[in-house]
Amino acid sequence: MDRDYHVHSTYSDGRFLFQMVRAAAEAGLAGVGIADHCNVSDREEIAEQKHLLGFNLDETYERRREAIQRLREESEIEIYDGVEMDYHPEEEDAIRAFLDEADFQYTIGSVHYLDGVNVHVEPYFADQSATDRQAAVDRYFDYLVALIESELFDVAAHVDLVERNPALRDLATEADYRRVAEAFADSRTIPELNAGRALDEYGEFHPSPAFLDVLAEYDIPITVGSDAHQPAEIGERHPHIERYLDRRNLQPVVLDI
Repeated sequence: MDRDYHVHSTYSDGRFLFQMVRAAAEAGLAGVGIADHCNVSDREEIAEQKHLLGFNLDETYERRREAIQRLREESEIEIYDGVEMDYHPEEEDAIRAFLDEADFQYTIGSVHYLDGVNVHVEPYFADQSATDRQAAVDRYFDYLVALIESELFDVAAHVDLVERNPALRDLATEADYRRVAEAFADSRTIPELNAGRALDEYGEFHPSPAFLDVLAEYDIPITVGSDAHQPAEIGERHPHIERYLDRRNLQPVVLDI
């Protein structure tokens, strides 16, 4: 796969745009999609975290678009203007309004927060009972199915993100995978093969092999995202992605941009 649709820049939590684009070109890619984090929630706890992290693409996307256009004029590869939008079922109207206004080339939807807490926060979930941890995972998949059914997004990011958190790992079931696959089968939204933790402690792609097997049963197409936040991660992850695609006999789709 010679395109990567999930790369971050300093407009969220990555590195300079020109560094990420240059790394993609050096990795031999034909195209790279800049999909910075974005959140339009007015919930107090989310807004506070957003401002602490400096995730303000809802206010800076036009400036980033101008920077992307400048880079296009001097780059040998295609550069796509995308977004990774945090999703919550109660915020669909606000998300839809913003996406209609911003008019990105493509949209990635993701579920990062459960009860106002980022899924990655291990101590929060580790302190919960087994019943509450299972309920959190169930809720994650409820939100993911709602994300897919909303038809707001072209791509759904890291569709089993809970696996990154050791406190929530291995709690997903085949029934979860099947209801997600059924939602994809009825939607324009497709999942990505996400390499964000494939070379780290978790050691797997998203979706997991078992989840990917279920998606294959339903003939669900996929796209590819390195989820790179550092330039070096693009070059490190893409050979691993290619080997995995070959091993699984997968042919990712190219987004219609």
